[in-house]
Amino acid sequence: MWSFFARDPIKDFNYDILSKNQEKSGIWTLSRGKRKTTGEPVSVFVYEVSQGTEEQTQLAKAAFKRTKTLRHPNILSYVDGLETEKSLYIVTEPVTPLAAHLKVQAEKGGASDLEVSWGLHQIVKALSFLVNDCHLLHNNLGMWAIFVDRAGEWKLGGLDHVTSDQGDSSALPPPKVINPDLEKYDPPESPGSGGEKWTGDVWHLGCLIWEVFNGPLPRASSLRSLGKIPKQLVPHYCELVGANPKVRPNPARFLLNCRSPGGFMNNSFVESNLFLEEIQIKEPAEKQQFFQDLSENLDSFPEDFCKHKVLPQLLTDFEFGNAGAVILTPLFKVGKYLSAEEYQQKIIPVIVKMFSSTDRAMRIRLLQQMEQFIQYLNEAAVNSQIFPHVVHGFTDTNPAIREQTVKSMLLLAPKLNETNLNQELMRHFARLQARDDQGPIRCNTTVCLGKIAPYLNAGIRQRVLISAFSRATKDPFPASRAAGVLGFAATHQYYSVTESASRILPTLCTLTVDPDKNVRDQAFKAINSFLTKLETVSEDPSKLAEIEKDVTTSAQTGGSAATWAGWAVTGVSSLTSKLIRNAPAGSEAQPAENSPTPQPTAGSVTTNTAGKDPEMSTQSSSAYGIQSETSNEKTAEPDGERWEDEDWGSLEDPEKVQTDPDDWHSDWSAVSSTHRKSNFRLVALVALKLHTAGGSEIL
Repeated sequence: MWSFFARDPIKDFNYDILSKNQEKSGIWTLSRGKRKTTGEPVSVFVYEVSQGTEEQTQLAKAAFKRTKTLRHPNILSYVDGLETEKSLYIVTEPVTPLAAHLKVQAEKGGASDLEVSWGLHQIVKALSFLVNDCHLLHNNLGMWAIFVDRAGEWKLGGLDHVTSDQGDSSALPPPKVINPDLEKYDPPESPGSGGEKWTGDVWHLGCLIWEVFNGPLPRASSLRSLGKIPKQLVPHYCELVGANPKVRPNPARFLLNCRSPGGFMNNSFVESNLFLEEIQIKEPAEKQQFFQDLSENLDSFPEDFCKHKVLPQLLTDFEFGNAGAVILTPLFKVGKYLSAEEYQQKIIPVIVKMFSSTDRAMRIRLLQQMEQFIQYLNEAAVNSQIFPHVVHGFTDTNPAIREQTVKSMLLLAPKLNETNLNQELMRHFARLQARDDQGPIRCNTTVCLGKIAPYLNAGIRQRVLISAFSRATKDPFPASRAAGVLGFAATHQYYSVTESASRILPTLCTLTVDPDKNVRDQAFKAINSFLTKLETVSEDPSKLAEIEKDVTTSAQTGGSAATWAGWAVTGVSSLTSKLIRNAPAGSEAQPAENSPTPQPTAGSVTTNTAGKDPEMSTQSSSAYGIQSETSNEKTAEPDGERWEDEDWGSLEDPEKVQTDPDDWHSDWSAVSSTHRKSNFRLVALVALKLHTAGGSEIL
């Protein structure tokens, strides 16, 4: 029984004290620690009674009491504590002494004025709280009494010498009795010589400011030399260290002076912090505006502040504050500072939840910024939690959402499973290309299909690509027809020589008389590319296997899509909305054969046909955007044809074969021999002309 009462209390202490990186902080030893149950990091201030004097023990007990009872956002946060006959333990939030923090910052180029301005703001606010609200005197303000948390925020500690401004200040020994080196920080006036009792603390604040910018104070007279103190702060600093204590400002007045227009603490960083401290009572409109402005300012804010203060607030506001899509931009900016593990833990769950939102603004921003987080999404989450929500965008009434949904498939395709990629996605692409009333969306669908071709199952790819690109060549939107031609060329490795000769070249030859000059140019170049391949096999049949090696290959990784490196769809962002403004859907009218057609400008389609394995790509798809914006002309669907079927190559019924050469379900071998012969004659004529003229003469 007696052994139970004699048990050492430290064994029941809920924290492990780590012996590494111990630092002295006055009479305390500061160590890193962690909670035993959760591993949560903490700081532990330890005072050993046996190693201190009676006066020091008295100060340690006073500090223990003050730290436990004084609660303020800018005062070091008390978490737990333990007092035994041998030791005192104060557990706080994890912090670093200010001197050590500034040393680390100096190695990185020095702490920014933004960070220092907010740090000083916090310390002065804490001092004002003690002086004006609690009627207490700190009596120990200096570098040694300031600590910095993980977010880079400064906290006031060192409460060993705190006394009441109404009581006897001699109840506790002054700091210089414990540490004679602190005598140089004493104000010039003698105690009781006039002025408010807090004027000594204000003098110490001036000493702190001097040391923050200039390093350790060598002697009291050095305060007259301004050193690196910013010009905006100089007049207010001089008031703090004035010889006359009666003119020294109250801490609250000092804050107001520094926050005045042009003042050292009047900047976006301080404003953002002050707003975050009161965000719970702000109106929704104010929050929306704040998060919009925050996105522009985050790049200049300290990294630790973004990770440990801004990020938690963004996540909280999304979860409980209905912040909506406006938090996405700052959220992804902060995400750049996180490790892959932190990103998975903190941001991915929020992103997954956002995709289920019915908020259109949220959905379109997620799609627009997918590139910033796609690498952190695993395939299981993409297929089960994200893709089912994303596909709703294909049928959205808002063209911008449909367009962004199509483009997002470039990033999602490598992570989609067999069913979602080869069946579900292909159905949506077929419907968009056949029935969407916006030309740029049909164009982007064609471009995207070619880009994701390497990921498709070989059997699906063979049935889909020729049908899809053939359909694109009949699109009334010129850019879509050009995309179809380029699609054939960029995926040339997936077609057998038989398909090239019997199905692709006849389709391309019909475009040599297209009303659009750009489409005609691309058609001739593509024809030349395929003819070169056929000629190579004709001259040396042994090369057939090498040329057709990719035709039946299984789905490959993104590295296999090298021929598409320059053919991105990013250039057509916002294209749909521009098209809607310039010309309503359904107002297309076919231009006459010789009528001028707007041509792509710099950065448009370029082609490389050199060699026997040419790569055809666009430098930018912006040419499509220019075309849609500069021309209000619309083209009628050729021959009154309506694209009613939405199926590429009969995905549901692979055996289905029809005889209409314009039908995507058709098997070209079923077309009448007369029709084939006429097309082959046209191919032969083109080949002859290109061969004799070096590819420079247009038939």
